[in-house]
Amino acid sequence: MKPLKIVILVIGCSLFFACNEKKQLIQSPRDIAIIPEPAQMVLGKGSFEFNSETRFVAVGKGQKEVATLLIEKFHSATGINLQIVEKEPASNFIVFEEDKSLENEAYRLKISNNSVRISANGYSGFLYGFESIRQLLPPQLEGNENQQDINWSIPCLEINDHPRYSWRGLMLDVARHFFKKEYILKTIDRMALFKLNTLHLHLVDDQGWRIEIKKYPKLTEIGGFRVDQEDKHWDARTENKLDDPATYGGFYTQEDIKEIVAFAGKHGITVVPEIEMPAHVMSALAAYPEFSCFDEKIAVPSGGVWPITDIYCPGKEETFEFLQNVLLEVMDLFPSKYVHIGGDEATRTNWEKDPKDQKRMKEEGLKNTAELQSYFIKRIERFISSHGRILLGWDEILEGGLPPGATVMSWRGIQGGWEASEQGHDVVMTPGDWTYFNQYQGDPDYEPIAFGGYVPLSKVYSFDPVVDSMSVAQKKHILGGQANLWSEFITDDKESEYMLYPRLAALSEVLWTPKNKLDWKRFSEKIPALFKRFVAMGITYSRSAYAVTAKSTLNMKNATISVVLSNEFTGSDIRYALDDEKLDTSSKRYSAPIVLDHTTTIKAAVVENGKIVGDTLKKTFNFHKAIGKPVAYDPMYSKLYQGEKEINMVNIIRGSKNFHDGQWQAWLVKDAEITIDLEKPIEISSVAVGSMENQGSGIYYPIQIEVAVSADGKKYTKVGKIKREFRNYGYVGLKDFNIDFEAQKVRFVRLDAKNLGHPPKGGDAWMFLDEIVVE
Repeated sequence: MKPLKIVILVIGCSLFFACNEKKQLIQSPRDIAIIPEPAQMVLGKGSFEFNSETRFVAVGKGQKEVATLLIEKFHSATGINLQIVEKEPASNFIVFEEDKSLENEAYRLKISNNSVRISANGYSGFLYGFESIRQLLPPQLEGNENQQDINWSIPCLEINDHPRYSWRGLMLDVARHFFKKEYILKTIDRMALFKLNTLHLHLVDDQGWRIEIKKYPKLTEIGGFRVDQEDKHWDARTENKLDDPATYGGFYTQEDIKEIVAFAGKHGITVVPEIEMPAHVMSALAAYPEFSCFDEKIAVPSGGVWPITDIYCPGKEETFEFLQNVLLEVMDLFPSKYVHIGGDEATRTNWEKDPKDQKRMKEEGLKNTAELQSYFIKRIERFISSHGRILLGWDEILEGGLPPGATVMSWRGIQGGWEASEQGHDVVMTPGDWTYFNQYQGDPDYEPIAFGGYVPLSKVYSFDPVVDSMSVAQKKHILGGQANLWSEFITDDKESEYMLYPRLAALSEVLWTPKNKLDWKRFSEKIPALFKRFVAMGITYSRSAYAVTAKSTLNMKNATISVVLSNEFTGSDIRYALDDEKLDTSSKRYSAPIVLDHTTTIKAAVVENGKIVGDTLKKTFNFHKAIGKPVAYDPMYSKLYQGEKEINMVNIIRGSKNFHDGQWQAWLVKDAEITIDLEKPIEISSVAVGSMENQGSGIYYPIQIEVAVSADGKKYTKVGKIKREFRNYGYVGLKDFNIDFEAQKVRFVRLDAKNLGHPPKGGDAWMFLDEIVVE
């Protein structure tokens, strides 16, 4: 292996490593790439070097456990066995010093030429001091190979640091797809690197029960496995029969859980279990149907279920006995003061039909099933609080009245958190638009399949758990925030890593670092060093933030478009080429918007260190004959999806697989008639319209497209029709429906698109259209 030495650029703001370089060249704090950014940092002169003679001065179990974490990493990377002593040597040591004046989780780090001092009031602070040292050291520390000729030094500096929020979390959905214990342990170590302190495990959902409950063994024997339909899209999987062989799944034994909890504790992380109720529990009801409303036997589903009607029956006393017994075993395994009970997305139609539930409502004086759900949650809350724990639930638990001791996890935007905090309840903010990492982080045309929506790295960094409209009292109830990684489309460790990193690093900084020190440009400068560490850690990370995007604006007066190229990082070197030109590192440097007046293909990418990084953009702008012409709609498109309004269908700009990208117009259930006035008779021979299908989000292709033309706008002649029968298909699709006809001079073009209306599985259908191309 070629030897590497640590070097930090004099010009530039991120660490990199050059061969055979002995001297560390740190000239300013901006050369230091600690994530999250410390609250205060002062750079000194010189450095402290780790070697085989370095000693850790630690007393007590906690200090020694933190020292051992770094010792183990050094041993894995170098083969050196560093030692722990209880008295300070003359020099070359790291010492832990207890300081009760420091806040919980705060730490002070003083690095001089001959010693390192970590001060804290307890375990977490010492741990976070260690994690900062870990990021100051070369990334090779993260490897398992015996590294030679590495300068294991860190710069002399002083850090005074503390977190902005007490809840800094990550939720892993291990129910939709099961992730083995080993991956959970790796994730815990990576969370600790970024000073995150809460791992929320989504252990139960319709598609799997993932935790051993000894009193109810069928929960894992039956509920832990489903029919393997992994070859199909999540939303295109068929309903399973009771006798179909269930081979996909898995679960954590209670011994696994104990190991995870203990490992997390050593890394300063609390594990919060989520045991869903009353909905998202088909896996439990497949095992014990007697706790459903009608005792109906069902199979564990293999894919998406909507609406969720198979839910627990609150009219049966046995249901509560079952849940209390489950929770007793869960609370024995997890020392967390919080127990998450879900509480979301319950369709209560069975409660409306079930005589037992109606009887319960009458006995309790409940007006509707919303109040029955509130009764359910409040009863569980009393049981949990009687055991010294706090009930935590998704913001749906606000409906019908919130239990007095409950904490709310607000996911449907900020409103639920706002209302709960106003009522005096603690809140964890996790709004989907900023913290749902199962959504796309780059152009959907290039990214792995994900849930609809767009949460790029820079948007994560813009997240703030509090909003200006909150009062001072409300803000005190905001505990912090967390990322959620739902796993419908995430099937293995590598896919999970790709969705988490580097977005998890960005979230860690906004939850830890003081607000006045948050700086996207500064964070961006630390990304290269972070990526080097990810490589050493063996993480499959995303480089989507480097990818170039094109934003276009139509100039109606001269029928040109202005194309702005950008990526998420300030000052990136973007190179581009047009049409048949080759794109490489010597291509034209982008510096100003590109103005186009004819059909053109743009290719663009970021160049860094003489190489193209990130995905290459390739986008064609088709100048057709209807660009910028007047458009009439009957009926109007939905106010929820207006695109670019009156010019959307003729603005050249095409919609992507992200239906929130602002380039789609949509109709719910209704058909659409769209008429274009070409303003003068011109010869045309084809009309096409773009459409999207995303059945998991209720979006379906038109089932019929018809085109008619007219010279006067009164008398129309039909020139073509396309019929398309509904097909069950889970993947997101983009399709142009094209109708060719004999060339003729016309002024008006009318396109009629017929909506599916109501899909076979029920509900209402959206029809999304983006551009009518007239040639």
